[in-house]
Amino acid sequence: MTTLPDFRLETYFSRWEFAARYHLTASDAQSMRVDELLALAEPADREAFQSLHLGYTQTYGAPALREAIAGTYDTRGADDVLCFAGAEEGIYIAMRVLLGADDHAIVVTPNYQSAETVPLSICEVTGVPLDPDDRWSLDIERVAAAIRPKTRVISINFPHNPTGKMLERDRYDALVALCRRHGIWLFSDEVYRPLGPPGTEHLPQAADVYERGISLGVMSKAYGLPGLRIGWIACADRALLQKMERYKHYLSICNSGPSEQLALIALKARDTILEKNRRIVGDNLTLLDAFFAEWPEHFDWYRPDGGCVAFPRYLGAGTVEAFAADLVEQAGVLLLPAEHYRSELAPTPIDRFRIGFGRADCAVAVAALGDYLRR
Repeated sequence: MTTLPDFRLETYFSRWEFAARYHLTASDAQSMRVDELLALAEPADREAFQSLHLGYTQTYGAPALREAIAGTYDTRGADDVLCFAGAEEGIYIAMRVLLGADDHAIVVTPNYQSAETVPLSICEVTGVPLDPDDRWSLDIERVAAAIRPKTRVISINFPHNPTGKMLERDRYDALVALCRRHGIWLFSDEVYRPLGPPGTEHLPQAADVYERGISLGVMSKAYGLPGLRIGWIACADRALLQKMERYKHYLSICNSGPSEQLALIALKARDTILEKNRRIVGDNLTLLDAFFAEWPEHFDWYRPDGGCVAFPRYLGAGTVEAFAADLVEQAGVLLLPAEHYRSELAPTPIDRFRIGFGRADCAVAVAALGDYLRR
């Protein structure tokens, strides 16, 4: 196995995420305190948390939690769900189980780094770039042209990190049909799927519409609960899930019991939590529309389709890296420059940055950014 490279994004965040005054590139929605989450709980679930035995938990995840996760799908049951310590563990294990040294994978670019580097540490990988001139869409014909006899996995992420692109439904259906025709696994990172402004039309989940669809979910992004470290994979192939469960024995072994119970409470209250976070996203998108309209000489704004991140182009003086570095040093506003989405597989934009708009303090951070620009 090839040694994994430095995780550029996480290294950058380890320096700035808790040092910057304004985290304007956060990839998660608004979070909450434990007492706020417990206030949403049914009495029995609140009592279960407060009297929880702090022993090991089941490797697959608590049965009640898996049942609640399955309830977010149209056709999957609890036995089709395997829990992980966050989505990152799910990505790593899925790729290690699905791919061997003689296989081939296809991933979209730009991407969250591990979506590329984990399969690259195992086998040959081809990158298919999203097209900024086509509203960041995915050319299904380019995906088809990249398929080889040994292609085993196609990895996608919609709503996309960092662009916020939601693939058009006809292209999504064409991609599923392409995978089915070739017997290829479709690994679909859907961690942003429930999130978008009110009225957003979401794509179906891969595990619901394709027998080899693998849906990755997590409590971190749309639910705003990254501290729980609870993620999952849903898939109709239970034999594949069992292989992943055996691999998990070498990593986290099992999830945190308190986190599982809190995740269960959150999922039971998901309508309340998601309604709040969608409202925040919608309000912040309106705010960003106005902000970027005020600074057309500095930025080129693409309004995302879903999720809570976007990828504007920087048009100002110097490089986007220099701009972001001076911004955080002088104004305490943290943005994520495009170098952290650099790909070894395909050209990626170098003049953009990720901005996050899922948190309630977005307006304060945007105001600080505006003050910096005016100075």
